[in-house]
Amino acid sequence: AQATYLDLDHGTYPFVTSSNPIAGGVCTGAGVGPLAIQRVVGVVKAYTTRVGSGPFPSELLEGDPIGDDLVERGREFGTNTGRRRRPGWLDLVMLKHATRLNTCTELAITKLDVLSPLKELKVCVGYLGDDGTRYEHVPYHQSVMHKIKPIYETLPGWGTDIERAEKISDLPTEAKDYVQFIEDFTKVHVSFVSVGPSRDQLVVLPRGE
Repeated sequence: AQATYLDLDHGTYPFVTSSNPIAGGVCTGAGVGPLAIQRVVGVVKAYTTRVGSGPFPSELLEGDPIGDDLVERGREFGTNTGRRRRPGWLDLVMLKHATRLNTCTELAITKLDVLSPLKELKVCVGYLGDDGTRYEHVPYHQSVMHKIKPIYETLPGWGTDIERAEKISDLPTEAKDYVQFIEDFTKVHVSFVSVGPSRDQLVVLPRGE
């Protein structure tokens, strides 16, 4: 799977792919102008993962019980290679940058159910440089990216199974608050939330709810 931060021009170079998997790349690949695309749905997990090398400020290193649990519950292994993905807390700074870069009109959050057993959830809302500088955006220099530390905000978990939820009102208050926090931080409407591995385990959130 390809994603924004693997983009050849806008990703965390040199830890990138050889193409442009951002929304703009669709125009180039399909041979259409940018105005032909009126809806861009940004798909993001409820936590962050990365495959292979590259900067990952909110990473939970291998051996961390929460990170290991995310890998197991989320089945975070490469489909073809079986390679273990690197897990971490949701990085909202990187997500916000990605929504701007792709001009996302809405978001789809996947694997919310994987977080269900956790009593507390952390989300990265900024970075702290080794010189004490606080960053509210993704640093452009790799030398900085490799040294920054995440600044977290802690949110309560919901501690209950949500896989049978069919509408937003079926979700626990804490789960709804988690989704709302993402929406408020990115300023992009969350239209879809997946609560299980099946295609029909999808909660649709109309605007205004």
